[in-house]
Amino acid sequence: MKNPTCKREFFLKVCFLIGALFSLFCAMGFAPVKIEQLPSHSVKLLTDPFLQLPTEDSVRVVWFTEFQGTRHWVNYGKGLEKSVNAFSTRMTRMREDHKSRVKGDFNKITERPIWRHEALVSGLPAGKRLPYRVMSVREDGQCARSDTFTLQAKPRPRTPLKILLTSDHQLKPMTTANLQKVEEIIGRVDAIFLAGDLVHVPDRASEWFDDERGSSFFPALQGKGHFVLKNEEIITEYRGGQIIQFAPLYTACGNHEVMGRYKNKAELWDEFNDPRPQWVAESEYEKRKEQINPTNDPIIKEQWIKDHSFNIITYQEILTLPESQPGGELYYAETFGDIRLISLFITRIWRTPSLGENAKGKFRESNNDLSHPDRWGYGSFIFESVNKGSEQYNWLVEELKSPEFKEANYKIVMFHYQYHSLGQNVVPAFTDPEQIIEKEEDGTIKAIRYEYPLDKDYLANDIIPLLEKAGVHLVLYGHSHLWNRYVSEEGINYLETSNVGETYGAHVGEKKRWGIPPNGYKETYQPTGNPYGLEPVIPSLFPLEKNAPYIASNDYTVFSILDTEKGTVSSYYFDTRKKDSDVIKFDEFPLKANHQ
Repeated sequence: MKNPTCKREFFLKVCFLIGALFSLFCAMGFAPVKIEQLPSHSVKLLTDPFLQLPTEDSVRVVWFTEFQGTRHWVNYGKGLEKSVNAFSTRMTRMREDHKSRVKGDFNKITERPIWRHEALVSGLPAGKRLPYRVMSVREDGQCARSDTFTLQAKPRPRTPLKILLTSDHQLKPMTTANLQKVEEIIGRVDAIFLAGDLVHVPDRASEWFDDERGSSFFPALQGKGHFVLKNEEIITEYRGGQIIQFAPLYTACGNHEVMGRYKNKAELWDEFNDPRPQWVAESEYEKRKEQINPTNDPIIKEQWIKDHSFNIITYQEILTLPESQPGGELYYAETFGDIRLISLFITRIWRTPSLGENAKGKFRESNNDLSHPDRWGYGSFIFESVNKGSEQYNWLVEELKSPEFKEANYKIVMFHYQYHSLGQNVVPAFTDPEQIIEKEEDGTIKAIRYEYPLDKDYLANDIIPLLEKAGVHLVLYGHSHLWNRYVSEEGINYLETSNVGETYGAHVGEKKRWGIPPNGYKETYQPTGNPYGLEPVIPSLFPLEKNAPYIASNDYTVFSILDTEKGTVSSYYFDTRKKDSDVIKFDEFPLKANHQ
């Protein structure tokens, strides 16, 4: 080896071998990768990993990238010595448009390529947290990896737990502040129960991942937000909290998880705001099925009806939730430690209560649309039936009889649409709108209005009596962006905890709900108070305002914590204008105090 050329070739071969081994180790997860030395625009993970669907000895780890990649996996264990590959899928409805707050040229609705990766980490010891991280290899061989977090299997009964109760994140102004204070004050929570409205327009990708305002769904729940709150001369910035990297997320489907008719509009908001009842699409399909589906393919039929009514595709693709038969992930029941959680799909399309002649609203169709049935909104129609005899109702009846429910120490029901509430959205009654068409003498349509018979309210008549009889301890919901709570004679606690910004207000005294129909409508809709009768409870510790049984503020945000060891639900408020101000526990109640 005295020949210099041979020495150089030998050296190059050794370097090549070392480089090849390093790349192999990187791909296998055994070697560290210095992400900062790689092109940042092409090797970042779109999200940190988050946890879904734990079982007695496993948990699923999920994350997203903007590249398909060649391999994605999880390293886990005390020394990250174990690994498991992920299954990857491309999101089918992720898009941006000219209203997206993200870098890119989106002058029209444009598909955005995003991939979801999910790994099942199994064989986990009970009650023990283990470190984990995820890694993704891009097509050119470059590696991206997350920081290291911890995971664990589903907690056993009698394990002390702290559960974050929340709702209506929707990129609202105080969401990042809210979640940051959860992490700072409570520390690691064990799960999140989120009662719907995760984002604003569910098919707009940036609302989940990287809206430039810094309050997208995943960054806020992973401590990577950067939302700036401005109040006169006071400017504060919040990052959110590192929560779902460590704790599983359980959700209920809200109205902002539902998209309307597909590819029918110029922008995503208009598509979101254009759902129709499925029976309308089914009727249209029957008239045109020979042209639409000459081979009578059931898959084509199902997809056509979804595309011409409403769909929940993105929500279902984003999350891995427990499933039921026949509800799938839209309504389900799950045991988590001492808790039996029932999540119901109780929501309807939000329409404006405006009675203006051009309003496509809760109570009327726009005068401009009267001769165009394809433009009708059909009022605030319900997405999934919950009345007696429906599939969801029948499933709930059986679940409330189950040993898992009866033996649970804490029985919790979660859905998005509110019941007892001072909020704007609790009116009108939760029932199918009745369409009333007024015609001129020549048969042309003069007006279309919608009535919501109070005596046909499906919550009051069908669902709530089931829950009261079954001994449910807590009903959690949101929808009007405020905090208030109630206790029934049977002992159920009703909690609406969704005050994260853009509140619709609490309607008491002179603060009347807007858009209440005048005389001429059959029903008399309640402009103030709780239309379901119970009086709201004044916070037990420190009301924000003297004797005010609610918090409806765009400066003070609220979060609530269920502590299974103490058997309490505690609510906290925080003045977002003062980043270093105290977080105040203003209300606390025992979860089972009123039950035998």
